[in-house]
Amino acid sequence: MTDTPSNAADYTVSEISFALKRRIEDEFGFVRVRGEISGYRGPHSSGHAYFTLKDEGARIEAVVWRGVMGKLRFKPEEGMEVIATGRLTTYPNSSKYQIVIDALEPAGAGALMALLEERKRKLGAEGLFDPERKQLLPYLPRVVGVVTSPTGAVIRDILHRLADRFPVHVLVWPVKVQGEGCGDEVAAGIAGFNALPEDGSIPRPDVIIVARGGGSLEDLWGFNDEAVVRAAAASDIPLVSAVGHETDWTLLDLVADVRAPTPTGAAEMVVPVRRDLMDRIDDLGRRLTGASLRAVDLRRTRLIAATRALPRASDILALPRQRFDSAANALPKALLANTTLHARRFERVGARLTPTSLLRTQAQLAERLAVLSARGGRAVAELVARRRARLDQVASVFEAVNHMATLRRGYALVRDGEGRPVFRAADLASGAAIEIEFADDRVRARVGEAASLPVESKPAPRRVRGKPDLDDQGNLF
Repeated sequence: MTDTPSNAADYTVSEISFALKRRIEDEFGFVRVRGEISGYRGPHSSGHAYFTLKDEGARIEAVVWRGVMGKLRFKPEEGMEVIATGRLTTYPNSSKYQIVIDALEPAGAGALMALLEERKRKLGAEGLFDPERKQLLPYLPRVVGVVTSPTGAVIRDILHRLADRFPVHVLVWPVKVQGEGCGDEVAAGIAGFNALPEDGSIPRPDVIIVARGGGSLEDLWGFNDEAVVRAAAASDIPLVSAVGHETDWTLLDLVADVRAPTPTGAAEMVVPVRRDLMDRIDDLGRRLTGASLRAVDLRRTRLIAATRALPRASDILALPRQRFDSAANALPKALLANTTLHARRFERVGARLTPTSLLRTQAQLAERLAVLSARGGRAVAELVARRRARLDQVASVFEAVNHMATLRRGYALVRDGEGRPVFRAADLASGAAIEIEFADDRVRARVGEAASLPVESKPAPRRVRGKPDLDDQGNLF
């Protein structure tokens, strides 16, 4: 079978792919596509973001270049319904078409509000918005931390109001307050202030203000970021939310310890008016001085009233003085009567003291002393006899157990070089130093060549009933 010739031109794959690319780009140009974000995983390491826009019947690939990501007014999120503005093109390497997004906006405020309510319910269920978590603001903070844009009018308003009311040390943590990365930078600012050490070179704020001017829901969307809410909930430093105008609200307002209607209002909340405070202190000082003077006057009045109720000193001393005078008048007569009474007693006793009575009393005393002396002599003699008998008994017992008695009967005590008694000849080695104790002295010696001598066997002597064996007395070894 032969091939039928054709007049159709031959195209390469690249020619077809790039022809389609040019046709699609020329035909559609800029388009607005409405769809739901799917497969969003955040920016790629290159900074570009890739995801899919889908509806009930189809889907289209989408890409946001890095330069566009930084200009978006809010961060794309999974499941968000958006309107993407961009150019349709193809990607020849995979034979698919895609939209290159230049602008991205929510598909109406309703979509963002629905997402906001869902996030509010989720975080509220975790207790992040509970009133019990709220901290009180310090009355006189030394350092105020502000998380905001360093170039906007907000920071100037805050600094101006703080300077007018009560000048304090202000630290500014510069962040983006709109667009891609806003939420991450604000969360990092809150966590960064909390991470400062208490005694570090950079003072740690006593209160934090997170501030931004007013704007649409999309403009304030970064302050609804979950990372911002969790950073504010974890803050140990009291936090004031001052985002938008009084009618605007964000999730940061719900988790903050205090919500201020405006950034200027936040500055008024964190510090008092210095002039008012000084006036208040002066007023309290005047009131304290007046109260002290009134208290002194009141106590002086009470003291005067109390002294009027007391009797005069002369009246108090009149009765004791009269008693003293009466006692002084009676004292000479009482002394004379007392002296006369003792003189009479002395005379009566002296009348009984005659030489005969004195001699009789002296004889009685001598007789009594002799009796006591005799009784004392007998008692001492008896005590000495008892002590001597006991001493003799103890001495006899000591003599019985004393080894010197045995040595006096002709025995000797042998000790080795260390002073321990030797009981067997086998315990001594040839040449060993020994000490021999006799009844009268000790002799040092050395053992010669050991030679065992036969021990003569003797019959045991007969004992006489009731008579001790003198040969066994004192044999201690």
